[in-house]
Amino acid sequence: MTFPHLLSELRVADTVLPNRMVMGAMHTRLETLDRPHERLAAFYATRAAGEIGLILTGGYSPTPEGVMDKDAPVLNSVDQLPEHRLVTSEVHKAGGRIVLQILHAGRYAKVPTCVAPSLGKARINVFPPRDLSTREVWELVESYAHTAYLAEEAGYEGVEIMGSEGYLINEFTAAITNHRDDEFGGSFDKRLRFPLEIIKAVRARVDSGFMVIYRISAIDLMDGGMTGPEIAEFARRVEAAGADLINIGVGWHESGVPTMAAAVPRGAWISAVRNVKDAVSIPVMASNRINMPETAEEIIASGAADLVSMARPLLADPDFARKTRLGLSTEINTCIACNQACLDRIFTDRTATCLVNPRAGREIEFKAGKAAEAKRIAVVGGGPAGMAFAVNAAERGHHVTLFEAASQLGGQLNMAKAVPGKSEFNEMLRYFRVMLEKNWVKIQLGKKATVDDLGGGKFDEVVIATGVLPRTPDIHGINHAKVLSYIDVLTGRATVGNTVAIIGAGGIGFDVAEFLLGDHDEGLKPSSFFKAWGVDATNATPGGLLPAAEHAPIRTVHMFQRKTETLGKNLGKSTGWILKARLRKAKVTMTAGASYSAIDDHGLHYSVDGESHVLQVDNVILCAGQVSNRELYAELDQAGVKFHVIGGADVASELDALRAIDQATRLAVSI
Repeated sequence: MTFPHLLSELRVADTVLPNRMVMGAMHTRLETLDRPHERLAAFYATRAAGEIGLILTGGYSPTPEGVMDKDAPVLNSVDQLPEHRLVTSEVHKAGGRIVLQILHAGRYAKVPTCVAPSLGKARINVFPPRDLSTREVWELVESYAHTAYLAEEAGYEGVEIMGSEGYLINEFTAAITNHRDDEFGGSFDKRLRFPLEIIKAVRARVDSGFMVIYRISAIDLMDGGMTGPEIAEFARRVEAAGADLINIGVGWHESGVPTMAAAVPRGAWISAVRNVKDAVSIPVMASNRINMPETAEEIIASGAADLVSMARPLLADPDFARKTRLGLSTEINTCIACNQACLDRIFTDRTATCLVNPRAGREIEFKAGKAAEAKRIAVVGGGPAGMAFAVNAAERGHHVTLFEAASQLGGQLNMAKAVPGKSEFNEMLRYFRVMLEKNWVKIQLGKKATVDDLGGGKFDEVVIATGVLPRTPDIHGINHAKVLSYIDVLTGRATVGNTVAIIGAGGIGFDVAEFLLGDHDEGLKPSSFFKAWGVDATNATPGGLLPAAEHAPIRTVHMFQRKTETLGKNLGKSTGWILKARLRKAKVTMTAGASYSAIDDHGLHYSVDGESHVLQVDNVILCAGQVSNRELYAELDQAGVKFHVIGGADVASELDALRAIDQATRLAVSI
């Protein structure tokens, strides 16, 4: 496929963009590490070298009380210019263009001094905000303009004013959070005054060729939010106030509708984007769940937008744009929207990286280029750890042979991709297959490697990546015909009855429950997704919300765990709530603190708080953890063959592809 629209130039203010692909703003927390400015410069310069048309930085607050968390950055002093000039100069050396995002978090700021248009704590923040006085609002307008001035002095091509996702400006525009009775609250016109005054003040403070981008909430997904017609009118006023480009934001962080997890179909929000595009004459940028050039080209070709913003996809592959230009889209290391290494880490006060690309955010830590000596390396196991090691080692010039006992590569990824909302794992498998072939990795499928295959000096290095095996709990009747493993279920090897009990409520248990409930199209079709989550596709209702459709599950599912804590407590911060919400709607029962005594013809025998129960079920499905597959260890040791162990073969903790790929990549660059 060719990408004529995606690869065409576009002028915004005085800046000519070489293509329509933009790296969207993303909080990384790199500024909290050692050598922060060097890390940020390397991070953005790597994406610039990958030919992305424009880079938007993570958010910088104009004032200390507007930071996302206590360690988040502020730009409000000329003393800070040298560190920013390091970033802009490195991006420019790499041939890129970069815009600074100005973000005041409002009542989302995780600091005790947080402020908002009106009183009222956000449900995602422990700190209640103080309401701003009228004088303070006008002072904030000046603070935005001052930060924009500093950005221009630092060498940025423009600023993006963050006005969506429920941050401060969005809190002013929505009636649900703005209860003011001064010139900044009350009527529709007054609620819009704050952002419009900011745009005008910024425009007046900077050069006419300096880009002023405004990120608008195209659909609030909050009760009491704006309607589509109101958003269109707001967009027209944003243009009139002096913005050069409008970027699209979707939903608020506290919305009960997912907006960018893998459960959201690709390009799901295009109708909301088009509503803004049809209202203005300046360029409009689409965002959220655009992770491949084919989707991006389709959006621009349709006329719904002029550019596409992709944040996480540029974590996954900094060369996204270059590969698109060269016709190498099958070589793109695609963002699978898992959020495990990016958003989940940010929301738990850690730095962002990427599950499929551990180098992201750690550019200064990884060696580049070929190895000093090309070695013969055997890899045993073709799951995520084995494939990641093989690709990275082969790229460094090593001669790699990959042994996989099964008839196909992928290991437990082949089960993960079957779970509703996880079809993006297919893209990870495609990437590895393509890159293994490109780098001449010799693959032996259906071959269970032996000591004879690996020893005798045939290889200089041996890497064991044999993964995990399901753990079988010690329960009387565990071999009963009713009992199935999660592998039996997710591979389709077993027929599952209408009523089931799931033993184990970690990530695998929740995935199996969702798999068994049906509705596998929800994450693939926008219409199914909108119906399930109560989204008004026409955006005619306040906030774009409707009552969600009732879910009619195809099975009755009961989940159990031994721990007394709430089921799903350790699921991903940004995605776990989605899984739990779906299962609640499907009336899945969840029992904590269970002790299992037997499985027999009558069903599952268990007790809670000393009280015994028998649950009649057709099947009992084991999701009770894993153990490392270490069959070869003793034999290799006895034969004197030295080896490395990575992935689940090293540590069997859930199906942790994040740790497995990181460990594999680090080993590959060390050999």
